[in-house]
Amino acid sequence: MMTGETSSAPSGKTKSRKPKYSRFSQQELPACKPILTPGWVITAFLCVGIVFIPVGLATFFASERVVEVVDRYDQDCIPPEYRNDSLEYIQSTLTDKTCDRSLIVPKQMKGPVFIYYELDNFYQNHRRYVKSRSDKQLRSKASESDTDNCKPEAVTLSNAPIVPCGLVAWSLFNDTYGFSVKSKVLDVSKKNIAWKSDQEHKFGSDVYPKNFQSGTLIGGARLNSSIPLSEQVDLIVWMRTAALPTFRKLYGRIEVDLEANDIIEVTIKNNYNTYSFGGKKKLVLSTTSWIGGKNGFLGRAYLTVGGLSLLFAVGFIIIYVFKPRPLGDPSYLSWNRNPAGI
Repeated sequence: MMTGETSSAPSGKTKSRKPKYSRFSQQELPACKPILTPGWVITAFLCVGIVFIPVGLATFFASERVVEVVDRYDQDCIPPEYRNDSLEYIQSTLTDKTCDRSLIVPKQMKGPVFIYYELDNFYQNHRRYVKSRSDKQLRSKASESDTDNCKPEAVTLSNAPIVPCGLVAWSLFNDTYGFSVKSKVLDVSKKNIAWKSDQEHKFGSDVYPKNFQSGTLIGGARLNSSIPLSEQVDLIVWMRTAALPTFRKLYGRIEVDLEANDIIEVTIKNNYNTYSFGGKKKLVLSTTSWIGGKNGFLGRAYLTVGGLSLLFAVGFIIIYVFKPRPLGDPSYLSWNRNPAGI
């Protein structure tokens, strides 16, 4: 009996076990195989440094030109008699929530001056919070009853749907701000503070608030039931949830210039409850530049990467000049450096 015979297929043809040849399987396709010579490495680091450092300087100085006024008011707006019980103060319907603040403009702020509210320790990115909404309901009146994902703010006690439903809408920020300079009231514009794409495609013009904040536990602001959701810009801004626990959201704009050393009188309605979870509230007034708001990190990051690249380039040049070696020198191979295998 012979061993090692090739098995025959039923048709009588020999079935080969040899893999089919292809340039792909044999790694013979055309490919770029760069060789990192000292010249290429030094040139690459120099190019990165030459590009990144000017961009970093431009970005840094643009950020420095942004004028920003930040005022944390959540603690100072608690009356002295409630300093040890801030929850009683914020939850009571009998306490006066009005708070007057004075802000000094450090430099000239050319209009428009953007108004933001900043919240700290508020996790809008929590999975259950983010999912507690109905995008179908927000878009179309026909989906008014689509509240499956909105619990516990889905329906009323009489089983009527809440519009807009869910915890995101229910917790809508409801502090308000009024501004004046030298006894002249400054108008706050809400025009174009929300994304146009959100207004046109995510919030329906035929969807109106219904049964919103009608329960015993009020989470935040109330909505005007005669205005469609596509025009409720404060809600639209709030519904675009933040990725980090500290975030800013646009409240409005002051369209006039503010001069240096102007004293802005701010009247705040301190309604929003951040005291129950140890949060902070800040009012921010800011101008903008071509990179947006104040962002010193971006410029420093560019400068750091560019500076390190130039440093590496200089270091490689020094090594290459004082301790050069031929490219592909076989004397540096391990078996040539230790011929006895030691």
